Amino acid sequence: MITGNQVVDLSELLGDAKSDFTPAMLERMTYEGKLYGIPQVIDLQLLVYRPSLLQQAGVQPPKTLDELIDAAGKLTQGKVKGLFLGNDGGAGVVGGPVLWSSGHDYLTSDHKPDFNNAEVQGALAKLHTLFGSGHLLLGAPADWSEPNAIAQGLTAMQWTGLWALPQLLKTLGDDLGVLPFPAIGSAGRQSVPFGAYASAVSAKSGHVDAAKAFVKWLWVDQTDKQLEWAQSYGFHIPARTSLIAKADKLKSGVAAQAAGFVNSYGHAQTPLLWTPTSSAAFSDAVDKIIRSGANPASTLAAVESTVSTELKRFA
Repeated sequence: MITGNQVVDLSELLGDAKSDFTPAMLERMTYEGKLYGIPQVIDLQLLVYRPSLLQQAGVQPPKTLDELIDAAGKLTQGKVKGLFLGNDGGAGVVGGPVLWSSGHDYLTSDHKPDFNNAEVQGALAKLHTLFGSGHLLLGAPADWSEPNAIAQGLTAMQWTGLWALPQLLKTLGDDLGVLPFPAIGSAGRQSVPFGAYASAVSAKSGHVDAAKAFVKWLWVDQTDKQLEWAQSYGFHIPARTSLIAKADKLKSGVAAQAAGFVNSYGHAQTPLLWTPTSSAAFSDAVDKIIRSGANPASTLAAVESTVSTELKRFA
């Protein structure tokens, strides 16, 4: 949309409010130094767990991938599985967290592939072993984005999203904890992916200036309406840092913990230059490694070739 001149530069709209937005979020919407989207609300993915089940099994909330895998085994009791990462064993959602938690990313700062290395290869191989261990919940009635699996007692830990917390709090009450994706290796640290809805302006409009003025009025100036939008229409984090502390639903408990993950562990879900073609190639590779046991090095090498070709079009 940007290189096709379908949307316009909105850089001047933020003014002094620029410092109130998470830098990684603005970077995701910036191309060649120009901002093309004004963030509205943030959603994030995270790990939820039942503290009571962990306590019964003598398990501490896992902070590393090895601890997560070990915990999944200890928490698997009868019909209750230790962990649910989705009906595909996490192949569709853990790719990004594995990169960030191992100290890497989809692309380097100078736009080179950064996903085919020993740390990522080793982590994906461990997830393949976990896939066949019998400790993962597979074939749940609803997939990872819904809270049903942990809410119905089918698993002790589940990967899901912030949007699921209201239902989980209603169902589980105080027996609910939240965690980032665990760290991988000595250079890694915990991580969570976040995405932000954003307002853009069509370059094809006959009223570009009026549209830009409206975007500034609503998504820069009207903080009360931004706060209402985040809390009253779903369950989201306000895009502005200063508004998070004012969001009543995010002031305490696991909701407050989860909201804090954005600044402490958050990564934009994919880089701006990560095209649909690159995304499909990487997702297919992660799926083959986790579910079918494909060789991580050679499988990711093939993705490098695809991504490098894609980057030549934009970087």
